[in-house]
Parts: sequence; structure tokens; C-alpha cells
Amino acid sequence: MATIRFKAIEEVLNRKPVDVTLPSVKTSEYFGENVFDKYKMQEYLSHEAYKNVVESINQGIRIDRKIANQVAIGMKAWAVDRGATHYTHWFHPLNGSTAEKHDAFFEPAEGGGVIENFQGEMLVQQEPDASSFPSGGIRNTFEARGYTAWDPSSPAFVYGNTLCIPTIFVAYTGEALDYKTPLIKSLNFLDKAAVDVCQYFDKDVEKVNVTLGWEQEYFLIDSALYNARPDLYLTGRTLIGHSSAKDQQLSDHYFGSISDRVKNYMVDFEIEAYKLGIPVKTRHNEVAPNQFECAPIFEEANLAVDHNQILMTLMDKVARCHNFRVLFHEKPFKGVNGSGKHNNWSMLTNNGKNLLSPGKTPKNNTQFLTFLINTVKAVHDYSDILRASVAIAGNEHRLGAHEAPPAIMSVFIGSQLSSMLDQLEKRVTNKKMTPDEKTELKLDIGKIPEILLDNTDRNRTSPFAFTGNRFEFRAVGSSANVASPMITLNTVVANQLVQFKKEVDALIEKGIKKDEAIFQILKKYIIASKKIRFEGNGYGEDWIKEAAKRGLSNISDVPEALKAFISKHTKDVFEKSQVLTNRELEARYDIRLEIYTKKIQIEARVLGDLIRNHVIPTLIKYQNILIANVRGLKELYPKDVYEKMAEPQLNTISEISERIAIIKDSVDEMIEARKKANTIENIRDKAPEYSKLVVPYFEKIRYHVDKLELIVDDEIWPFPKYREMLFTR
Repeated sequence: MATIRFKAIEEVLNRKPVDVTLPSVKTSEYFGENVFDKYKMQEYLSHEAYKNVVESINQGIRIDRKIANQVAIGMKAWAVDRGATHYTHWFHPLNGSTAEKHDAFFEPAEGGGVIENFQGEMLVQQEPDASSFPSGGIRNTFEARGYTAWDPSSPAFVYGNTLCIPTIFVAYTGEALDYKTPLIKSLNFLDKAAVDVCQYFDKDVEKVNVTLGWEQEYFLIDSALYNARPDLYLTGRTLIGHSSAKDQQLSDHYFGSISDRVKNYMVDFEIEAYKLGIPVKTRHNEVAPNQFECAPIFEEANLAVDHNQILMTLMDKVARCHNFRVLFHEKPFKGVNGSGKHNNWSMLTNNGKNLLSPGKTPKNNTQFLTFLINTVKAVHDYSDILRASVAIAGNEHRLGAHEAPPAIMSVFIGSQLSSMLDQLEKRVTNKKMTPDEKTELKLDIGKIPEILLDNTDRNRTSPFAFTGNRFEFRAVGSSANVASPMITLNTVVANQLVQFKKEVDALIEKGIKKDEAIFQILKKYIIASKKIRFEGNGYGEDWIKEAAKRGLSNISDVPEALKAFISKHTKDVFEKSQVLTNRELEARYDIRLEIYTKKIQIEARVLGDLIRNHVIPTLIKYQNILIANVRGLKELYPKDVYEKMAEPQLNTISEISERIAIIKDSVDEMIEARKKANTIENIRDKAPEYSKLVVPYFEKIRYHVDKLELIVDDEIWPFPKYREMLFTR
């Protein structure tokens, strides 16, 4: 195994950057060339079909089968012109990745031969085998029927030689088996709720779109080193490995110069992303060595989610061409920064107004405060389900570590805005305001743009931070499908806006002026949600104590956090909004528990294999070398000299023996705990058993292995070390 390690290092040292052929035209001339967007539709569709598709996108109107046939013919013609030979319905099952089944365009023709064919029914609906996708009990394993249905709001695209059609994925019963179905429902729910509230301030608002800009963090590791680490390629993270003497302490990697080899990789996947209409704007080195980030311009949320899933697949495929492997795991390396996927979330009206951005008038700023305060209130009331939406096995290692937000949900809005809310809390009363009070209030509210201008810093320790014109949900993990937190955030904010309008209207019906009614309810919400607001250091121990005093929960255990999916509080809001039924929530809870359990099970099995078949034999081999050395010294030197000279070796032999015994016993106990957990059939009982009885062994075993890595002869250590993986490019 050591030979494999050193061969891998030698291979890496001889690497040269893979050449990238840059397009001979400006980015704007090939951007979106592989996307069937509105411009392509106008070229390939009749005016009637084009108008119908646009209405479907903007208003949610169903496309009838006659029009679907026209769209299918035009879409196929465009795709064939782009070199496509196959098509697929592309969807987001609940395993966290994407799925596709390719079918050729051709069909047998009479008299022999084939003809190319793609009809409306092939575009609108397909029936893939759903038996192997997670369902959480929505359907039995032997019941394979599931349906994919075209989502016109996300444009089809050609990747390779395949036309990819974004679709939803539902069971035979119509229940959602994917992320896209509830995401679209949550977007529609928030659209209606936000429009209703906007009518207080602007009668011209007819539609509100949710916008999302994600920031994708990731690690790169050379493929040779990756292949020499079974834990990396089987689990996505290193289960053993001592930290490098130098890692991120000097902050010299963050925003540093990008190496040619990495830059060529970035350029390559960016070119492919641009062809698919993904507006990747930013690239830079992140804090940890060999960690990087890319980020696009914000887009409508449904499209942004699709683009993130496409890009992750694209990044992985392009990385292999450059002899890299991309790591999306939230914590692939212990002791250095993990990777997140910050979700920048906002709301945009049909007339171009960002509802989380202040304006130039008190009226516009009252609207801004309304949406800001309602969002804070929603996070306060539904913090548990928001945390559950980002609770996955990888994020369990990242959240609460020194560089990531804690598992405690809190909201940062900045000291100046927080001070203003405190003033509003004191000033606004439940009685009729005097003219002087109204004037003073308007003057204060008019200062909001100036306040934000002086308060543009961001709190990187907050899981949910206001950053000037959007909220940044920083607790999302780098491997996650961002639809999960977006479904939750959209739903709880929309629910809060519905409640806000109901309460304001009730006061107006009692004869209270609209502006006064709005401020009375906002004051009520400011007071009710105050404990969720925190402006300090979320990484510090003091915040954990303070959060406990405030009554904020701190649940880092994934199975425990996931219980929020099936709480009455969660079920009430999702059922009422018709985003997810009780049965669908129960299914998602079980699916998440099952995925978590299987990942921990795999990690335990891999760790056991590494220790038994690689680490312990290596330790014994080195111990034997030391024993032979001690024997030689004993033969060569007098007893008094020998004892002094052999003391270090004897101490090392003793330490190795002691640690081997601890490691072996711990591995045996871990395996027994895993076997015991596996006898439990109910996943709701099995997952906590894995979390409480199996997971604790990981750190105990690793501690002793990592200590031994420091003293064993480097020549025989079997696996690439951190210093090699993080600093060899």
C-alpha cells in the first residue's frame, strides 16, 4: 500500500496543467447556446406555441396536448441541430442527486429502418421505474410506477448528445418523490402571500419571484491521491489522518493566486457552464488549502436550484479530465475549514423592486421593514425545521466547528438595523399616533438607506444573516440540494406573511388606519422574535450559554434535528400551505434517517477495513523493525549503554502496543454496536442507535491512529497524508 502512496505522489509531481481551448468569441456570443430558452423558442416554435409556453411560465397555465406536440417538434429540431441523439426527463429524486434515463429519438418505421420521433406525450410525461428511488413508504418496493412531468419554467438543455428536460417526479398517487414539486409549490405560495402584502404599498405589484444566489465551496484533490485513499472515494471524507504542520493558519490561501492547473480546470468548467446558461460570475481560493469557491449571479430560485445541480455534475466530470477529483463533502479534512453552500435569498417584484432592499421614501422603507421583520419572525417561529432542512451527515461535522455557524439558529441584521427595531419597539404604541409621532417615525424610517450604507459588514458566524438586500442562509452544506432549505424558507416566510396580513386587516376593520395597523403588528413581531436576533460571535462558547438562556435550541445530532419534519408545528404549516402533505413529510423524515444511517454504516465499515487490513499491519511491521533494532543494540553494547540507547525505541514499542490494543478493542466494539443497530428494523429507532452508539467510536479510533501516524516510519505509512493531499497539486 505504501508503494501505491509514493507512486501516487510521484504521479502528482509530474502533473502538468491540462490545456484549455478558449472559445474564439466573447462569452456573450456562446452563453446559453445549449439551452432551449425564449430566444430559441421564437426561432423553432410557432407564435401560438411560443405564447402558450411563456404564459405557462409566467402564470402557471397548463399547456394543452396540441400545443405540447408543437413544442416537442420544435424542441427536437433544435436539439438535433445541437447534435442530440437522445432525450431524457431530468429530475431530482430524494437521494440528493439527479436522475436521468436516456431514450433515442428514433422509432422503427414500416418496411424497416427507423425514423426520428418526439411527440408531445414524450415531452410532457414519462413513466420511469420508481422502485429503487427513496420513497419513505409512499409506495411499496414492488410498485414501480412513478411519473415525471415537464417543468416549462426551467428550460430544456443539451448536454453531450442528450436533450435534458427538467421535470417533477411524483408517485402513482400524485405524492412528491422529488425536491422540485414542493419547491414549485412553495414558490407559488410565497408569490401569492407576498403580492397580497405588497398591495398595502404598491398596487402595481402582480407577481413576486424568489431569487437565489448560491455560493458553492469545494475541495480539489489529485485523482492519484484520491484513489490511494479508500475512505475518500467510498465516503467522501478522510476517516483518519493527522493534521499537517501547516494548513490554513497563515490565511495565505484565501483569495490567493490560483495555480495554473486549478485555473485551467475552473476555466474549463466555466465555459461548459456558460454554454448551459449558468451565469457563474465568481471564482477564488477559499480559506483552507486546496479549497475553492464559485458563485453565479442570482437567478429565479427554481432555475438556480437546477443550475446548481447541473454545475455540481459538470464540475465532477470536468475535474476527472484534469486529473482532479472534486470533493463536495462538508468536512473532508479534519481540522481545516469545511465547505458550505451559502444561499442568498430575496424576493423581487414584477416591476423590479427587491423587497429586502430599502427605497428613498418612508413608504418604500415601511415595505422593506415589513418583509424584513416578517422574515425574522418566520425564522424565529420555525427555527427547528429550518435547521432540519440542512441536517445531513456531512453537515453534522461542519456545523459548530470553528469556521462554520453553530447548530443554533439565529439571525444577524446588523447593529444599526437592530437598534432601529429596538426604537420602533419603544416608539410604536397600540394607541392612535399623534401627528408628531407619525412625523418622527417617518423621519427615522427615511434613514434606513443611510443606516445600511454604514452597516455593510457581514457576520460570517451567523447561520442566517441579512447582508444589505438579501438574507444569507449560511448553514447549508456544500453537498446539499439547495431545494431543501428553499422549500422550507419559502413556506415559513409565506405562512408568516399570510398571518401578518390577517392581523393587519383585523385592525383595519376595527377602524385603525392602515399605517398604524402595520406598525402595531410589526412591533408585536419585533418583540416576539427578539431572542433570535444576535449580533455577536456565533463561534464562541459564550453564545452557546447565551442561547440557552434565551431558550434557543442547539441540536447538532442529525436524527434528533430531523424530528422537526414530523412535529405538529411543521405539519400544520406545510399542510395548510399545501406544499407538503403530512404523509409526504413523514416520508421525507424516514428517507433522511435512512440516508443518514446508511452513510454512517458505510463509514463504520470502511473504518473497520482500514484499521484491520492496513493500519494495524503497518503498525506491527514498524514495531517489528524497532524490536529488531533493540535486539541489535543489545548484542552490540554493554547493558548500561544498551539500556540508555534503546530507551526511546522501547518506549515507542510500548506506545504502539498500547494504542494498537485500544484501537483493536474500539473497532471490535464499534462493529458489535453496528451489528446490534442493524437488527433494528424501524428506521426511526435504528438511526438514533447509530448516532449514539456507533458514531462516538469514530473519533476515539481516529485519535489513536492519528497519534501513531506521527511516529511510524513515513516510508511504510500506507495512505497519502494531509500535507500531501492539501499541498500537492
